[in-house]
Amino acid sequence: MSFNNFLVVVSAALVSFALLCMLLPIFRRWLLDQPNLRSSHSSPTPRGGGLSFLVVASFASSLALLLGPSSETFPVSLAPLFALPLATVALIDDCHSLPATWRYGVQLATALLIIYLSPLLITSTFLLLALLIAVTAVINFTNFMDGLDGLVAGCMSVVLTAVAVQLAAPWPIWALVGSLLGFLFCNWSPAKVFMGDVGSTFLGAIFAFLVLQASSWPEAFALLLVATPLLGDACLCVPRRLLAKQQVFQAHRLHLFQRLHQAGWPHARVSLTYIAATAVLAVALLVGGWPWLIGLAGVELLLGVWLDQCVAVPFAVASES
Repeated sequence: MSFNNFLVVVSAALVSFALLCMLLPIFRRWLLDQPNLRSSHSSPTPRGGGLSFLVVASFASSLALLLGPSSETFPVSLAPLFALPLATVALIDDCHSLPATWRYGVQLATALLIIYLSPLLITSTFLLLALLIAVTAVINFTNFMDGLDGLVAGCMSVVLTAVAVQLAAPWPIWALVGSLLGFLFCNWSPAKVFMGDVGSTFLGAIFAFLVLQASSWPEAFALLLVATPLLGDACLCVPRRLLAKQQVFQAHRLHLFQRLHQAGWPHARVSLTYIAATAVLAVALLVGGWPWLIGLAGVELLLGVWLDQCVAVPFAVASES
């Protein structure tokens, strides 16, 4: 990271934090998340905090557009703007629940745009369909994992930092990293605010966008692997729920991170475990390369299986609660 990008990160963090402090009274009045049997929090907490890093990142992207992005930085510098329609629909859904078909329709449209802007070669209709499913899965899985204080914000801060370094990303992406850190200050346990769907789907779309801006398919897969702790949890949970004949999109408490919390781990311990695992993979990507990255991702998946079987509340028991 250059010194200029470091200044961007610090400035964006301060602006995001200040904006969030201004928005909190509004969120407490209109977007208060009341705890229920499936919640991991015990007191009413406002959601919609993702609006803070969305606004900062979108402003940075808009400024880059006005300044005229170079051919080298387009379209990466405009990534927050490309994800803005999806986040807008998610914000409306946070306020007034929308039909699932509407939400998924916007996700598909966003996925098509992300794929269209990718420099990677799409050689077949099958690959296009696979990418559409993969991009919408990343968006939804990121949303699914937003269930504990600081979990998604912390992990995605590390992931986006690693991806930005790997791709030599322009400054608007660093503004997103900084604004996410500013949000994390209020989202860490005990959280004063949740990011809501507006934040989680926005981050999922940005991550998918950056992965598909890689220079080759192996590099794209490597970038995706950095998010193994987050995406791996969701990838393993969804098939188990399907096999148990459960409704996948219905709210639940069956992810590994949720069952670790049910087993007595506090929010901070679970989140720090996932963040540390993500940081290990980020370092492996930037320093060790492919052999280290694949090997460590495999080790972390095995560690996740061990936690699932030996530490967390069993899946079957949690399914009955």
